[in-house]
Amino acid sequence: MSRSAIKLHTPAGRKALDKMIHESERKAQELAASRPARPGAKATQPAAAKPAATGAGEIRIIGGQWRRTRLAVAQKPGLRPTPDRVRETLFNWLGQDLSNWKCVDAFSGTGALGFEAASRGATSVIMNEQDAALVQQLQRLQQKLDARMVKVQRGDALSCLKTVAGQDLILLDPPFSQTELFEPALNAATAALNDGGFIYLEAPEAWAEDRLLEMGLELHRYLKAGAVHAHLLKKQ
Repeated sequence: MSRSAIKLHTPAGRKALDKMIHESERKAQELAASRPARPGAKATQPAAAKPAATGAGEIRIIGGQWRRTRLAVAQKPGLRPTPDRVRETLFNWLGQDLSNWKCVDAFSGTGALGFEAASRGATSVIMNEQDAALVQQLQRLQQKLDARMVKVQRGDALSCLKTVAGQDLILLDPPFSQTELFEPALNAATAALNDGGFIYLEAPEAWAEDRLLEMGLELHRYLKAGAVHAHLLKKQ
């Protein structure tokens, strides 16, 4: 081996070899770029980004008279239907049969929770939603199901809760980004409940039992599913 040969066993030798490989690759890329394309050859295009989800998705009613019914719903940013597994668990906790119950779905969204309650025998379900397009969608679903026990209305959730009383179940699923809504919504819902009534709360974090007790609520059941913390609360 000549004295000018690269000594690979030394750090300097390895660095020199890496530099030679990099330079060789650069020259090969420049040469390929300078060659004309073959006739008929397709130019390589960068992969197109997938478009954002638009149009309609669907929800599936799990139990009751409309069991297995699939309902088309709009897909909107921030809209987060309660997952099937969580809904099934919630109504297992409640005992499945909601005959003669009065319910409010205060942040209705797709209506997954409210229609599930109506399907299981609730005699009154107020479905409140602030978004006009979602209100129209809820009205279409109500008509499709001929859900006469369901009343769809547009408005602010807190205002809705302050105008109702004597409820057996209040469903609270506020936007997770609006954390300032949670405590006022819980207070308003508690005031609207019958003694022994239930609040279902979905939140981005678990609520401490002592904090709930201060609000007159007992943590009856709890489930964590992904980013969802599901609480079934009972009015003391």
